[in-house]
Formats: sequence, C-alpha cells, structure tokens
Amino acid sequence: MKKKISTLPAWITMIVIIGLDQLTKSLIRSHLYPYQSIDIWGSFLRFTHLQNTGAAFSLSLPNDSYNRIFFIATSLLATVLIIYLLHKAFHKIQVWGLGLVLGGALGNLIDRIIRGGVTDFLDFDIPDMFGMQRFPVFNVADSAIFIGMVLLIIDTILVSGKQKAPLESEETPSDVPAASQKQEPNHQN
Repeated sequence: MKKKISTLPAWITMIVIIGLDQLTKSLIRSHLYPYQSIDIWGSFLRFTHLQNTGAAFSLSLPNDSYNRIFFIATSLLATVLIIYLLHKAFHKIQVWGLGLVLGGALGNLIDRIIRGGVTDFLDFDIPDMFGMQRFPVFNVADSAIFIGMVLLIIDTILVSGKQKAPLESEETPSDVPAASQKQEPNHQN
C-alpha cells in the first residue's frame, strides 16, 4: 500500500505561484501599453504586453466569447482533476509538480474570469528553432505549468515507473509463525 504524504507543500506552492503571477501581470499592465515591448536583456529577453484570449501559444477558437467560455470550463475541470490527483499523490515530486500546475492553472483562470484573456509578457529570442524567430510570449503561470508537468513526467518515468509490486514468490510474511511456513521434508535414515 502506498503511503499518504502531506499535500501542504502543493497548497503553499499554489499560493506563491498565484501571487507571483498576478503581481507580475499587474506590473506589466500598469507599465506597458498592449503590444509595447521593452528590452530587458538586449533582444534576447523582452517584456512584451499581450492579451491572449486563446490557449498556450495563442491557439484559439475563432470567437473570443467561445474562447472565454471554453477555456474557463476547461480550467475548472483541470483544477478539479489536479486536486483529485493531489489527494492520491504518494511522492513529494508529485506534490510539488501538482502544486505548480494548480497554481499556474488558477493564475491564468483568474485572468480569464476577470479580464477575458490572459496577460502574457515574457518574450524570448530563440535561435530560429522550429521556424520561429522568437518563442511565443508567456507568463509566470505558464512557466509553473510547464515546470510542474516536467516534474510529473520525471516522476512517472524515473520514480513511479521503477517501483514494482513484489512477486508472490519473493514475499515472505514476517508475521506468519515459522512452523506454519512451508518447510523442506527431513530425510534422515
């Protein structure tokens, strides 16, 4: 049986991510006009104020109203699923990963409910990867979701995937008296 572990780190992580996400988005909205960019580290890193009514990388449905309803509903369902999985977690890496994903999902959900779209601002130059000159603009919540998913994948491959149930032939119950365990016959002549 898998041991139940504390989910407190996930809840703390979630609160920190939501706080950082909302603070950074508020600062961007108050200091930059929509579509305005400022160089932070040359052209490699810019803060670019965008309002994204779609999903990651601005993938979206053809209508902003449909986007808002669809992505709010999807975020709420994802939140319920994440909380369910959190209560089933049995490794610390799962707790941290789910806390990051939950914080990111709720950070973006807050924007969708209040503003109708998500404020994105982290704008990185990449070396012409996948035919793109710059990586799609994202935010702290998106980063938390990505890092959380990486942790969950690592857990699945390296931690949970290596644990196997012991074979019946390998099990020897320690609480069964020695006399009742199978013994070799004694052949003395």
